[in-house]
Formats: sequence, C-alpha cells, structure tokens
Amino acid sequence: MQHLFVYFTAPDREEARRMAGIVVRERLAACANILDNALSLYWWEGEVREAPEAVCIFKTTAERYPELEKRLAGLHPYEVPCIVALPLAGGFAPFLRWIGAESAPDGER
Repeated sequence: MQHLFVYFTAPDREEARRMAGIVVRERLAACANILDNALSLYWWEGEVREAPEAVCIFKTTAERYPELEKRLAGLHPYEVPCIVALPLAGGFAPFLRWIGAESAPDGER
C-alpha cells in the first residue's frame, strides 16, 4: 500500500479546520495537521502577491487520493488551490498501518 502526505493550503485557520474536518470525517484522510500563520508569496495574474495562509498536511493512501483531491478542490474558495501529494518512502510500520486502516472506505476497515 502506498502512503501519502498531501500538502494543502487554505486562506486561514478556520477554513483549514472546516475543510480538514470534513475530509477526515469522510475518511478520505486518517489525519490532518494544521500549521497556521504561513506567509505565501506567489505569482497570480501577472504580479507577485503575498497572503497569509494555513498549511494542512493530510495522511492518506494513494488509493484515496483522487477522491480527497476532488473533495478538497470542491470545498476550497480559491480558483486554483494548492493540493499536492508526496509519496512516503518509508515510516514506522504501525503508523503506516493506522493511516491505511483509518482512511479506508467504509466496509474495508
């Protein structure tokens, strides 16, 4: 089973908490860490912009990623939200089993 960290940014802590709560309750991810007070500098519409954001790191599986991405994109207020999946090269086996179990679809746990 391939495990992933999904890096995601939200406009603020409350939006991050709202969206993370939805996808964790729906078991699209086993867990979400919210890191508040990030500052993003980025190109948008021909100019460099700056904005505060909250960063979320989701723990999930490759199997659940397509549905997680679709759900996050649908919940997000941005036109082009940052949603990227990073494969895990390894990890503590009990933790990886927990990710797999807690993000499995209903009937597979």
